[in-house]
Amino acid sequence: MTGRNRFDAVLFDCDGVLVDSEPITNGVLRDMLEEQGWKLTQAECMRLFVGKAVKDEAALIETKTGQPVTPQWLAHFRERRNIALERDLIAIRNAEPAVQALHQRYQGRIACASGADLFKVRLQLEKVGMMRYFEGRIFSGHDLPRSKPFPDVYLAAAAALDVGPSRCAVVEDTITGVAAGVAAGATVFGYSPSQVGHDAPDALRRAGAISIFTDMAELPLLLD
Repeated sequence: MTGRNRFDAVLFDCDGVLVDSEPITNGVLRDMLEEQGWKLTQAECMRLFVGKAVKDEAALIETKTGQPVTPQWLAHFRERRNIALERDLIAIRNAEPAVQALHQRYQGRIACASGADLFKVRLQLEKVGMMRYFEGRIFSGHDLPRSKPFPDVYLAAAAALDVGPSRCAVVEDTITGVAAGVAAGATVFGYSPSQVGHDAPDALRRAGAISIFTDMAELPLLLD
């Protein structure tokens, strides 16, 4: 890329960056953990699990509930989660126009790199009308040996776009995600609005985000 662009590609997280899914997903998870005997408030559940794959937290869940996290339990969680997302999911405010602008600016060199399972990512992008910007460029940490905070999903996205990680901008809203982007060698921008479910600005900076913003409408200018 030439001209005014600082980067050659933009890699977006999904949950909390493109879609407002965390309260929905963690509401389902909270209910299912309570059914297993572990009572949490919604805020406590989000503090523990936002930015992390539920399957990767099996040891914690088993310790707190005294019951195994079986493939059947995980499948039931995903089924209930998907029903709730289909019913209630909305896009992050101003995410769609920001994505549209950057898709045009970078001639399609944008990708969605999520720690969530691929079915969920695709369901969410379809639900909020953003699939057309990411079709063929969606990557899931579930499909790789390691998910976030390891860099694998961002490295896979950069390689698929034929762009060096150091020439990629990453957009994240959690410490876990920022750590993954930094470990990949990308430049990470931290989205931190005031709503519950996004990590605080100072925490994102400590994790390695070079800039913090509170409205997705700001993102295209930040990348200039």
